[in-house]
Amino acid sequence: MRLQVAMDVLDLPSALTLAGQVAEYVDVLELGTPLVKSAGISAVSAVKAAHPDKLVFADLKTADAGELEAGLAFEAGADLVTVMGVADDDTIRGAVAAGAKYGKSVVADMIAVTEGRVGRIREVAKLGVSFVEIHAGLDEQARPDYTIEKLLDDGREAGVPFSIAGGVGPDTIGAVRQAGATVAVAGSAIYNAPDPAEAASQLRKRANT
Repeated sequence: MRLQVAMDVLDLPSALTLAGQVAEYVDVLELGTPLVKSAGISAVSAVKAAHPDKLVFADLKTADAGELEAGLAFEAGADLVTVMGVADDDTIRGAVAAGAKYGKSVVADMIAVTEGRVGRIREVAKLGVSFVEIHAGLDEQARPDYTIEKLLDDGREAGVPFSIAGGVGPDTIGAVRQAGATVAVAGSAIYNAPDPAEAASQLRKRANT
């Protein structure tokens, strides 16, 4: 299982600092949507230049013009981009077409899909995405009844390659691995830690055991 850090920071210097701290322990460096919006697509190029040996994930959350937006990210150096699972099927197909053109990967982000999620996961998997990110956003995680278990249950039931984002931390990453996830996405568990490098190191150890 790969470990992905979601760099939900708002400026490029902070992203480069965080990436430098944790790159040794993670496989994928994700530029969170706020970072891409704040710093621009050139931030993708900067992170890739600093860490050419890592997969760089541009979390665009594309909802329209899939081929155009994915192409912009791939040209900037992204290895993976996200398209919204709630988007029109043709938007997803367009992003996948851009991925085929550049030899890169597209991930369908299932944020905001709650009803019928397993069915939609299976549908988008057939559209050619590399895997599906079963994702609970920050607003959903803030609800008192939130639990990562629903994400894991849906991943197991869907039966397609998936990642998990939303509450991945030291106490849950083992369950994410056991559920069969391709990628575990950790955000605040790393970037809000007093020592992000140590936090990433511990998550890596727990992901492998």
